[in-house]
Amino acid sequence: MADNSVVAVYNNNAITDPMKNNPFSIKVGLAQMLRGGAIIEVTNPEQAKIAEEAGASAIVVLPPSQRAVTRMADPSLIKEIKRAVSIPVIAKARVGHFVEAQILEAIGVDYIDESEALSVADNEHHINKHNFRVPFICGCRDLGEALCRVREGAALIRTEGDVFNSGNIVKTVRNVRSVMGDIRVLTNMDEDEVFSFAKKISAPYDLVAQTKQMGRLPVVHFAAGGIATPADAALMMQLGCDGVFVGSEILNSPDPYRSARAIVQAVRHYNDPHVLAATSCGLDDAMGGLNLGEDGVEQFGTGDSLILINFIQGMSNFICSSTLPVMKDVWLMLSTFEDSKSTHVHREGNGEAHRLARRVLQASVSRIGAPLQPLPGHTRSQGGFPFDPSTSDEEDVS
Repeated sequence: MADNSVVAVYNNNAITDPMKNNPFSIKVGLAQMLRGGAIIEVTNPEQAKIAEEAGASAIVVLPPSQRAVTRMADPSLIKEIKRAVSIPVIAKARVGHFVEAQILEAIGVDYIDESEALSVADNEHHINKHNFRVPFICGCRDLGEALCRVREGAALIRTEGDVFNSGNIVKTVRNVRSVMGDIRVLTNMDEDEVFSFAKKISAPYDLVAQTKQMGRLPVVHFAAGGIATPADAALMMQLGCDGVFVGSEILNSPDPYRSARAIVQAVRHYNDPHVLAATSCGLDDAMGGLNLGEDGVEQFGTGDSLILINFIQGMSNFICSSTLPVMKDVWLMLSTFEDSKSTHVHREGNGEAHRLARRVLQASVSRIGAPLQPLPGHTRSQGGFPFDPSTSDEEDVS
């Protein structure tokens, strides 16, 4: 965890909320209250009560996951959960969807998470968070993204790796180390080099300079994605994070209170191996709620993979030139699943998702009359796809 001194906030008279006249420093101060805690995702009031009893610093209300397009949670569910607990309640809004954020602020959520885990509403613009009284949480993969989100008004930064809750922490570790490594480089950098460094990472110079002076991000910094055990949580804290987000899967374990309590204790005592050992005992089934098979692979057609199936099937009804790039994004998502072994997708390209996507892509090529372009940085066979979309299916999917 970063040092326990109070986080110095970005101090610029221009960074206030013009419509609400609510200083940015107040929102950063509210986010400061979450430092040193575990924030747990929940799907219903019962899980929210368990998380509160286990000592969570806040809870995140998750929307239903069985949709092709994921949006903010039902406001009535959020209100019900708020009535059930006394700890802060966080709700997710789609990236760029400021109306969802307005609704969440109106129903009284304590924090709004502009979440990449939901379907993106605006590919070009994030929400102008200075127009809201409620503090915002935003995700990042590197230092440049983190500081850009702070410029937009984020009061808490969440460095995220695996957004599919597969229990695979490798991407989270990589992204957290990237942020911390860039900060160390920046801290030891000559003043004359800061301008070019800010340009290199596409971040505002004044925030880069403040980060150099502080030796850390100018706002509270959490980690999220794949954190499934007390050891995972302690690892994030020892890497320098101020806290962790934990998926709702731990609350689907045989003993949800014990699983959640173990994570909370690990965050609080991350530097004490004896406490970590004690909290880790008897948690073999802590992540039993994950849709995993015997070989640690999620059974295809359940959980997050079902979202992809529904999305691919829905896309087949709306084939046009604008949908082809989206299908390429779907293939990147499928590749992420395959690489992390979080879903049962065959490498030889004969899995159900491959067949469904193949049919949609074939229809795209047929209707658009244009060849598929290789995916940037994706060097798999057949122009970036794990099959040749111009060939026919050997196995048709009814």
